[in-house]
Amino acid sequence: GQEGPAVGQQAPGFTLPDTHGAEHSLAQYRGQWVVLEWLNYDCPYVKKHYSSGNIPGQQKKWTDQGVTWMAVVSSAPGTQGYFEADAMNARSEKEGSHASAVLLDPEGTVGRAYDARTTPHMYVIDPDGIIRYMGGIDDKATADVEDLKTAIQLADQALTELSSGGTVSVPTSRPYGCSVKYAN
Repeated sequence: GQEGPAVGQQAPGFTLPDTHGAEHSLAQYRGQWVVLEWLNYDCPYVKKHYSSGNIPGQQKKWTDQGVTWMAVVSSAPGTQGYFEADAMNARSEKEGSHASAVLLDPEGTVGRAYDARTTPHMYVIDPDGIIRYMGGIDDKATADVEDLKTAIQLADQALTELSSGGTVSVPTSRPYGCSVKYAN
């Protein structure tokens, strides 16, 4: 298949609609930090991070500091995690999401451009559009909420290191979760 993106390289450009019908392009966020989070609310691994408040807490922490955090749904219609926009908005509210936007990628074009494999799969993009972190949300590849107590939150750690002018100690990790439910 095609080569996926790499840390230190330009993040693939895209334009996608959000659940309110507004278009978002990566280019419009030049000059800002951007986080992309691949999302499927019905995946048990995603449920772990939302039911515990782990992902919503990180979303709030970083969006409060000016980071644009976009959740991307690449589930195809008829597959797990796909919802029409209104249903997705209701679900995001129920799950306590603090994402800047939930982007709809039902054809999977953007997911494939990023080689997004799992939900969640995380990407941290710097103000110049360069990928600085890609991989798992943390280092405990389970659906068990108890494991959050000892997990290193890798995306959060990367943002913390970068925002203090440092380098990312763990720039890539193996993403884990449910496979992204792409259209065939």
